Amino acid sequence: MVGDPPVPAVLWAQEVGHVLAGRARKLLLQFGMLFCTTLLLLWVSIFLYGSFYYSYMPTVSHLSPVHFSYRTDCDSSSLLCSFPVANVSLAKTGRDRVLMYGQPYRVTLELELPESPVNQDLGMFLVTVSCYTRGGRIISTASRSVMLHYRSHLLQVLDTILFSGFLLFGFAEQKQLLEVEMYPEYRENSYVPTTGAIIEVHSKRVQMYGAYLRIHAHFTGLR
Repeated sequence: MVGDPPVPAVLWAQEVGHVLAGRARKLLLQFGMLFCTTLLLLWVSIFLYGSFYYSYMPTVSHLSPVHFSYRTDCDSSSLLCSFPVANVSLAKTGRDRVLMYGQPYRVTLELELPESPVNQDLGMFLVTVSCYTRGGRIISTASRSVMLHYRSHLLQVLDTILFSGFLLFGFAEQKQLLEVEMYPEYRENSYVPTTGAIIEVHSKRVQMYGAYLRIHAHFTGLR
């Protein structure tokens, strides 16, 4: 038929098409294998890193509430019968252990104190943290002095007037949160592990809303 391409040209075009299609399939297969391999390596890397981090990295920060107790078997009405004392357990197992060997920790005691006349007249008082190991043996003791930040009577009046709306509806309180650094770098001993801490406030007149023991890890080297 007039206008039909020659047979050799058709065969050559078909052959070229088959070659190009084969190369395209080969490239697509190679790309798929490369993508799957990369994805597999990525997942393996994430799994290994997560396993290493979960097994060896210590907890960054641990916050434990401190519940004080004191004697009530005396006749005093304005003073406590004894210093407030609390026992905070640090003995856990597995991943949830608080302290790891050789890791430096910053240990702070947070005291939430109302700005009451009693606390304002209290002045300076002492807080003590005694870390103990199995059997209750004391292995370390730290003491720090604490007092409310001074605020003049005029400043207190202005603060009360300015925030009176928030104070009336309970959105604000007249209190101070004191952060007392007990240990700047506390290190756990592998032979004498820390299982708990005894916290004592050396005042029979102090008034507290609450207290917390915060342990924060200082990471060095490999992360």
